Amino acid sequence: GRALLILLLSATVSLLGGLIFGYELGIISGALLQLQVDFHLSCFKQEILVSAVLIGALLASLVGGILIDRHGRRRAILVSNLVLLVGSLILTLARSFIGLVIGRMTVGFAISVSSMACCIYVSEMVAAHQRGLLVSLYEAGITVGILLSYALNYIFADVDEGWRYMFGLAIAPTAMQFLSILFLPVNPVKLSFWDSDCQKGLIQLQNTEDREMAKREPYKEKHYSFLDLFRTRDNMRRRTLVGLGLVLFQQFTGKPNVLGYASKIFHSVGFQSNSSAILASVGLGAIKVVATLVAMAFADKAGRRVLLMAGCVVMAISVTTVGLTSRIAPLAMARDCKAAADPNASHSLTQHPLMPVASQAAVSPIPPASSAVKSQAGPGFAASRSLTKVFASTQSREVVPDSSLTQKRALVGQSKKETVESTGAPFGGAPWAEHMVLNWITLLSMMAFVSAFSIGFGPMTWLVLSEIYPAGIRGRAFAFCNSFNWAANLLISLSFLDLIDAVGFSWMFLLYGLVGVMAVIFIYLFVPETKGQSLEEIDQQFSRKR
Repeated sequence: GRALLILLLSATVSLLGGLIFGYELGIISGALLQLQVDFHLSCFKQEILVSAVLIGALLASLVGGILIDRHGRRRAILVSNLVLLVGSLILTLARSFIGLVIGRMTVGFAISVSSMACCIYVSEMVAAHQRGLLVSLYEAGITVGILLSYALNYIFADVDEGWRYMFGLAIAPTAMQFLSILFLPVNPVKLSFWDSDCQKGLIQLQNTEDREMAKREPYKEKHYSFLDLFRTRDNMRRRTLVGLGLVLFQQFTGKPNVLGYASKIFHSVGFQSNSSAILASVGLGAIKVVATLVAMAFADKAGRRVLLMAGCVVMAISVTTVGLTSRIAPLAMARDCKAAADPNASHSLTQHPLMPVASQAAVSPIPPASSAVKSQAGPGFAASRSLTKVFASTQSREVVPDSSLTQKRALVGQSKKETVESTGAPFGGAPWAEHMVLNWITLLSMMAFVSAFSIGFGPMTWLVLSEIYPAGIRGRAFAFCNSFNWAANLLISLSFLDLIDAVGFSWMFLLYGLVGVMAVIFIYLFVPETKGQSLEEIDQQFSRKR
């Protein structure tokens, strides 16, 4: 009974950890629409607000590993919950732009520590043949969290100061996770080597017999310094290569950008109105949830290598297809923040001279696609960077004199409709009708891409990372790889639009296809199969193999 309880609590901790992560990343897209009106945010300020989470997360991945290794996984999760509660309160009560940025950075720091500690803690808590299922549950939590954030964006869209509720609601799952982990044992690491079938897959219990066995057990936990990650001792250098390779390929196969642009692709296929495009994004999110559940089911049966390679092959094929179709039927990839400066959008500017240019421009008609999981800088982020100069001159608070909040809201609503109508023009023209079949192929390729990512790289990267390092340095090693994840994410999100300007959209996607092929080769050559093995067996397998 106790073992089952621990199993359920571990599952709850994993799921809630992912849910909070996904929710915090997804909620900003809806909150921004209101924040830019309430706080008169320029493009540049919106970009800072969006990237604040990434910066907090990057900082956490630099110091979080030490916290996880020195003070234990459980304590790290408890601390991250407390930090997250503080961050959510700062955001809910924010009265200034600085308050919002500090709140988002705090939240970013907390979800980053929590994401690392949850994966490691759960992988150490459960028996070998359930590890894939329970660690993948974290990724499933992320997808559900993002869907939930979209639903709430939709519900609070017209509520006065609705963003306060959006940010504040994160407190509920955080408190639940805090409570569930209080009932879990402190340090499962020392007990994970009786991972045998005689236990029928239930968790190692910390009772007295087990402790006696632990005293007689020959396995010694070794101590490592951070620099050991780059040395040949116990083949640590190869493990670091595997970890960094997975994390970087996960980002460089184009996930952040493919998903960030999904909404524009939906427009081109004919989802013209605002709400239908949002629903399409939600549909993409639902596909992602289903695919992650498939990955959970097969992680311990098919194995990590098979899912990673299969996912990569499908991703490479689908981005290559998008690249080829967009060569024949070019997609209109306008920079989000530039909308106001475009000739197409000029009529909407003249109609609402009161409206601050930037807030009109920056009201993206659709939130970024609901699947941009660990990559929330998204396209609008980069778009705004290069255009801040354009709007610098128009950023005066007096543009909307004494108008009440509701009037401002109405203007934003109107300008949103205008934007949709004005962007509708090129899509409604003759070329789009001709290329309808190609547009649907593009859409289906996007869906295939999302599914493949959610079966392969999405859950498996973090699962393998939580398995391949020895217990003594697992936290720091995971954090080291994670910092590259966040850094690559920032880099890609910032450079994407400039790269499209330089090489063109279709070449960009063909390049992602090439990276996908390289990823398949990398996984085939370097990533070992870890299903069904205890963490110690995996450790010994790595130590022996040269």
